[in-house]
Amino acid sequence: MLKGIAASSGVAIAKVYKLQQPVLEIVRKDAEPEEELKKLDAAFTKTVSDVEKIKEVASKSLKAEELAVFDAHLMMANDPELRGQIEDMIKNDRVNAEFATEQVANMMVMIFESMEDAYMRERAADIKDVTFRLKCNLCGKEIPNLATLDEPVVIVAKDLTPSDTGSLNKQFAKGFATEIGGRTSHSAIMARSLEIPAVVGVKGILEEAKDGDPVILDALDGTVILNPTPEQVAEFEKRGEEYQKEKEALKAMKDQPSVSTDGHKVLLVGNIGSPADVEGVLENGGEGVGLFRTEFLYMKSEDDFPDEDTQFAAYKQVLEGMGGRPVVIRTLDIGGDKKLKYYQFEEEMNPFLGVRAVRFCLIRKDIFRTQLRALLRASAFGKLCIMFPMIATVGEFKEAKKCYDDARAELIAEGVKVGDDVEVGCMIEIPAAAVLADQLSKFADFFSIGTNDLIQYSMAADRMSEPVSYLYQPLNPSILRLIKMTIDGAHKNGKWCGMCGEMAGDELAAPVLLGLGLDEFSMSATSILRARRMINGLSYAEMQGLAAKAVECDTEEEVSELIKNCIGK
Repeated sequence: MLKGIAASSGVAIAKVYKLQQPVLEIVRKDAEPEEELKKLDAAFTKTVSDVEKIKEVASKSLKAEELAVFDAHLMMANDPELRGQIEDMIKNDRVNAEFATEQVANMMVMIFESMEDAYMRERAADIKDVTFRLKCNLCGKEIPNLATLDEPVVIVAKDLTPSDTGSLNKQFAKGFATEIGGRTSHSAIMARSLEIPAVVGVKGILEEAKDGDPVILDALDGTVILNPTPEQVAEFEKRGEEYQKEKEALKAMKDQPSVSTDGHKVLLVGNIGSPADVEGVLENGGEGVGLFRTEFLYMKSEDDFPDEDTQFAAYKQVLEGMGGRPVVIRTLDIGGDKKLKYYQFEEEMNPFLGVRAVRFCLIRKDIFRTQLRALLRASAFGKLCIMFPMIATVGEFKEAKKCYDDARAELIAEGVKVGDDVEVGCMIEIPAAAVLADQLSKFADFFSIGTNDLIQYSMAADRMSEPVSYLYQPLNPSILRLIKMTIDGAHKNGKWCGMCGEMAGDELAAPVLLGLGLDEFSMSATSILRARRMINGLSYAEMQGLAAKAVECDTEEEVSELIKNCIGK
């Protein structure tokens, strides 16, 4: 039995199909630039054509938001910066096109893989995908086409690119297991959309698995069983049937409210990164959007900050798409590991604790004003809540709120219609803000707790650093006390408090968060129905008692055991 990460739930039983990618042996050679540039041009043309064909195949089974990855790949394959860097190396160093492509690709991948943000790190896979295809086209090597599968298999590979996943036919591709990857990779996201079971990060599977071996893929627990016994096959066939029944039962909860057994109601909403993600939130019974990460609008822009009309169109699309349900839109959260190709941040010793998020916006109020105007114009089309990230002091919030008030007054003076019920709140991700929550809530309309940063700032431990990753403890009593302070501080002044960090979608954390009085849980869309089933089976009064005990524990392990004992896990 091999262990990995369950990236797309389900159970698959079939035989192994090992995906063997072409091996490229690229070495530096002296070459005439004119000939190499012709080769490069032909390879880029074929790469664009390949991606267009894959997108056409994928469009038969994927939704618009998943197909967007191929638009990104086409943009990359047509990117003058990528092409320009390769051409410059060919001309200046007089080297072969394959070598120049590999050098430029490796440099770009290294930059993205060094980023702290998990989403941005995973984007390195897009660069690898496009540039690997480009190198294969330069070398005259064929990439296997998974669309040609004609019998039921579980695909085993080092990794699956978005191109690979987009080519899958559910009739024959019963699941896949990869040696590397994470839940936020495009292949994992696509697998969830296709409802194909997937286990990623299975170390040693390429060495252990052989073509044609029978295999069980348990993408509920993240395990792979090679050459199973007949008893194991029978056991997991039954488990697969039970999972399908559970899925149907969860779908029945789509339009139900999120309410405890004793009548306490909360909101279960979704985190999104683009307007295309709205469909997934609604399909999974989301009661609103708890976090729209607007930085991706800025990061996708090629040569300058997105203008007011571009932003307005995106915000309007989300608000209209949610049909009057509340939408929390976070203002620009850039800096740290989130860079812009058209803007150079000043060098800092520790950019994660430097000029980023609202701090950047308060320095560049011209950029902030453009976003606020776009948001306010869009507010006439739905229920908008605007949230400022990385607020540390009351003074910062008041200064940001004044920018909002000025933009609102400006638009009204221009005769532009704006919503009359816009709420303005702040993200609680700095311990100082949590401690001062009762003061902040005099001025903010709501809070949303960003646990990803709150935990690492509280523990002084980078959660992406392996040696100190043990300190990333969402259920540590110290973190629970900061969460309690924040919720109590909001409620003291009649304001609501949500959570948009990873902890909000954690089934083990849900009981204690409910007991602490959290009003809104924002999570990935695919987690909403499971969270609703959990919350709808809990007594709010009993969870209040649980939470009171949890904050008095000494360790995260004690809290975890307390919750498991309480809910019978």
